[in-house]
Amino acid sequence: MEFTSDDARAHYDAVRAVLDGVVVGLDFDGTLSPVVDDPEAARLHPGAPGVLLELAEVVRAVAVITGRPARQAIAMGDLDALGNAMLDRGAELFVFGQYGNERWSATEQRIRSPRPPAGLASFERELPAVLRTAGAADAFVEEKGLAVAVHTRRMADPAEALERLRGPVAALAERHHLTIEPGRNVLEIRSGDMHKGQAVRAFVAEQQATGIVFGGDDLGDIEAFEAVRALRDEGLPGLVVCSASHEQPDLVELADVVVDGPGGIVELLSRLSFPLRA
Repeated sequence: MEFTSDDARAHYDAVRAVLDGVVVGLDFDGTLSPVVDDPEAARLHPGAPGVLLELAEVVRAVAVITGRPARQAIAMGDLDALGNAMLDRGAELFVFGQYGNERWSATEQRIRSPRPPAGLASFERELPAVLRTAGAADAFVEEKGLAVAVHTRRMADPAEALERLRGPVAALAERHHLTIEPGRNVLEIRSGDMHKGQAVRAFVAEQQATGIVFGGDDLGDIEAFEAVRALRDEGLPGLVVCSASHEQPDLVELADVVVDGPGGIVELLSRLSFPLRA
């Protein structure tokens, strides 16, 4: 756990001073769950459920804010059971799936979701031809309901394949009025109407939070980082945490605290809550 500046330590202390009204937002892949070659095999870090239960005793609410479909994140993290246990300890668990387009809570136990964006079905039909032309027919395509993700992690040279695909896939997305979100060996194509920054602001407002902590690891988290910093400028205590990796160093300069992957996130959340637990 490394503070990036003296101001960062002050932001940490400011959040801890109002912890009973703080909300915590966390990305799933790379933050709560280690990144794996098969995205369907992702699971929470072994220490995550326990520390989230501890955190539930001292904060107002916790949200998983992810690019994954909410249903998928709930199943992979066993979040329905975890949410019920958190309710017993006094905090609500939310899942904002697909960058905030989908919403689930432990209390409500159902997913609210909009219709898929216009153009996505046509994009999916044309994508295989684009991949073949780019020499990447073996890229793994993940259909997410409201988005499509093209993964290169399983390919011989994931980084080179990602760069080779970025232009053609972006051009196809633009033709169908969709947004492309590059990530750690993945290109995600979705509507640009919603992002994690909007989800963070909605979460804070709905919970009437006295502070916000957000942890993320990839480019899709940048809007959430910026939302926390903007809320802080508006007077709300806030802390931005980067779950760092060699694959994606760009978020470090935006963070107050840098930790070593999901294990570091678990350690930070434990430190954040430990002195205040009964």
